[in-house]
Amino acid sequence: MTESTTPTTRRELHGTPNSEARVTRLVIMGPQGAGKGTQAARLAEVFGIPAISTGDIFRANIKGGTELGRLAQEYSAKGELVPDEVTDSMVRDRLAEDDVRTGFLLDGYPRNAHQVEALDGILTDLGWDLDGVIELTADRDELLGRIAKRAEIEGREDDTPEAIARRLDIYDAETAPLTAAYAERNLLVQVDGIGEITEVTDRIVAGLAQQLG
Repeated sequence: MTESTTPTTRRELHGTPNSEARVTRLVIMGPQGAGKGTQAARLAEVFGIPAISTGDIFRANIKGGTELGRLAQEYSAKGELVPDEVTDSMVRDRLAEDDVRTGFLLDGYPRNAHQVEALDGILTDLGWDLDGVIELTADRDELLGRIAKRAEIEGREDDTPEAIARRLDIYDAETAPLTAAYAERNLLVQVDGIGEITEVTDRIVAGLAQQLG
């Protein structure tokens, strides 16, 4: 295996070692089993920016007893999906915090066309633009095998082959319009998520280097 050449700072990525690198604002998408969470954590370290997942945002609001957290908990307790508007507000509040001034990596948001528009509005209000949208891709059979193996290790009986396939179908249906929209804006970077973790990170960084210019 070749030695990784992954840049360790935003300066290296942008090729400006003697000046401050631009702020980096990214979104990462990918189906279950593609290694999105792992790559999000690695990219956050590469760019020196926080990785922000919707799950973390929800947990922080619920633990903090915020009004939005209470709303989310009420819906969840009834077995209902949290409305987009509640999620949008949580993301807006999170992106207003000081640590995102150097950039951010959003993981799990946006998930649908409404949330794409909502994120556009949030960023417009902040005077910001997205730099890139990463989509991790993977062969469906590879994903099914990965998730099934993980379910077996973790003892997750609810992860049946049928349930896994259904979740992948839902992802494909919901995400295709999003990736198409971002591709039209020349923001989309599609990367094969199969391979050694470091190799996948290198692919992402190389794709972003071209995208960010």
